[in-house]
Amino acid sequence: MWLPWETAFQIAAVLLAVLAAVALATARTPRRWLRMARTTVVELVLMFTLYGVWQYVHERAVTKSAGAMDNARALYRFEQAIHLPSELSVQHLFIDHGRVMQVLNIYYGGAHVTAVGILLVWLFVRHRDRYSRVRNTLAVSIAGCLWVQLIPLAPPRFFPDLGFVDAALLYHQSVYGDGGSGISNQVAAMPSLHVGWAVLVGIAVVAISTSRWRWLALLHPALTVLAVVATANHWWLDGAVAVLILGVAYLVVRAGELGVRRVRTLASPAGPQEDLLPIEDHPAEQEPAGATR
Repeated sequence: MWLPWETAFQIAAVLLAVLAAVALATARTPRRWLRMARTTVVELVLMFTLYGVWQYVHERAVTKSAGAMDNARALYRFEQAIHLPSELSVQHLFIDHGRVMQVLNIYYGGAHVTAVGILLVWLFVRHRDRYSRVRNTLAVSIAGCLWVQLIPLAPPRFFPDLGFVDAALLYHQSVYGDGGSGISNQVAAMPSLHVGWAVLVGIAVVAISTSRWRWLALLHPALTVLAVVATANHWWLDGAVAVLILGVAYLVVRAGELGVRRVRTLASPAGPQEDLLPIEDHPAEQEPAGATR
């Protein structure tokens, strides 16, 4: 069970109060570790607030279940029409292998939030200059996914008539409960935040890390896709739409960064700089051949 939105907001409020008190007490203290502590607390406040908003809006977004089953059947028919491989065939490959399915159920239930948390901590500590872009992309993508989730859509496990099995319920690992109970909290299959977040983690690690092992991070989105499909928690297109939203979110964040940079340039005392070449690249500024320092 993940942290309730009420608790997340309470933690954010406490941290904000602590931040205000520390800021007043150390306003004139130039020590680096205090500045680092304040920056860390600010990010924690932001993260808990965003998490609380996500949980709150998510709960409100899935309270409408009317049409969820019909929408899911229509999506399934569309997938068949465009000749996507059947989710059912994937589940049949694993459903009778108890150990494998139990691992996939656990991976589905906990890996997505854990991996994103680890990614953000790693970026904040080791790659601060890349942190804000990834954080903002995550926030914008969550907003986009929540908007789409206003349209209810049931997951495959709600369709035993089609042959799907609720794998988590079968192996006594369900976080939802029996069958249709709690349906109003389970009809936000489209899009799959699990897949969107996993792709973000994989791409960010590959793009930012310099380790030769960084390519192993791509196993996370691959395993996530396998987990959400084999457990019958998502359709293929749930993940595809999430990745599309993630791409749009990245473009929005980059456009925002460029816009802010442009405004700052125009607002600077020197005004816009037409020539942005570094000094060492200017031919007129280079030293004559043979000159010594």
